[in-house]
Amino acid sequence: MHALALLIVRRLAILILLLLVTSFAAFLLLYLSPGSPETVLLGDKPTSPAVVQALRAKYNLDDPFVVQYGKWLGKAVTLDFGQSVRSEDPVTSAIGDRLGLTVDLALMAFGFTMILGISLGIVVALNSRTTLDRSVVGVSVLASSAPAFASGILLLYVFAVQLPWFPAYGNGGGFLDRIWHLVLPALALALPPTALVLKMTRAAMVRELEKDYVTFAFSRGVSRRRVIFAHVLRNALVPVVTAGGLIIGGLLTGAVLVEVTFSLAGVGSLLVESVVYHDIPVVQGLVMLFAAIIVLTNLATDILYLLIDPRIRFARMRR
Repeated sequence: MHALALLIVRRLAILILLLLVTSFAAFLLLYLSPGSPETVLLGDKPTSPAVVQALRAKYNLDDPFVVQYGKWLGKAVTLDFGQSVRSEDPVTSAIGDRLGLTVDLALMAFGFTMILGISLGIVVALNSRTTLDRSVVGVSVLASSAPAFASGILLLYVFAVQLPWFPAYGNGGGFLDRIWHLVLPALALALPPTALVLKMTRAAMVRELEKDYVTFAFSRGVSRRRVIFAHVLRNALVPVVTAGGLIIGGLLTGAVLVEVTFSLAGVGSLLVESVVYHDIPVVQGLVMLFAAIIVLTNLATDILYLLIDPRIRFARMRR
């Protein structure tokens, strides 16, 4: 147990270092990008050098790069990412107002991904090398190759325009209406990772079904259902669980184009708007949010991976 805790602490230290590197790289890229916050604030309005200077002082734009980054980092460690250049609201509030929709979208897409991917993977694994197997795997290759926004446009055309079963845009009002509005975006977002989970589940199931313990269990009269779900599936889910942790992080950070396609007011559309208007504090806050989501989901995946398969835990503890 002590070794496991030590492993977690070591991983947390690495993740903190990754967040620091990510924050520095993002801050540098934004610093070097063309344009500046005062041009966004002033727009085409007539102004004076005194007003411009006051704005530059407010946002520390006259300080050297290292000083700007140090001031930002000193506040960021207390979760103070400054104010939005456009709305002058705190960055945490601007992101918090949009985050709920993106989380709902990602969770629904994750549910579609795991349910469809694992279920279809089991079915084709049990019917390996048949027409059904080849057909499903072929369709999954097409699904994994299509970008989420392209799938979204196709789903919009079919199920919102030709067959008006679902709304074409908007967040919806109330819990059930929001779920109904998110069905098509979640499906569009879920298609590529569903294909990945399907192929991983199929490969792992086929590999496990060919092992000696399965033959031995059948020879002892253990029911097929028990062998498959109590033993084969549990062992096959180890790589799928690892992929699942990476997928949930990817869905949260990959919702940008889907939200724009379906006109959803989530953090993805907020990121696009902030980049267009050069709202540096909001962009920086969103970059750190996405980076934190990715590294924390990776950590959670590693911990769950170790708990599922004790052999991996013991092997890593010896290092």
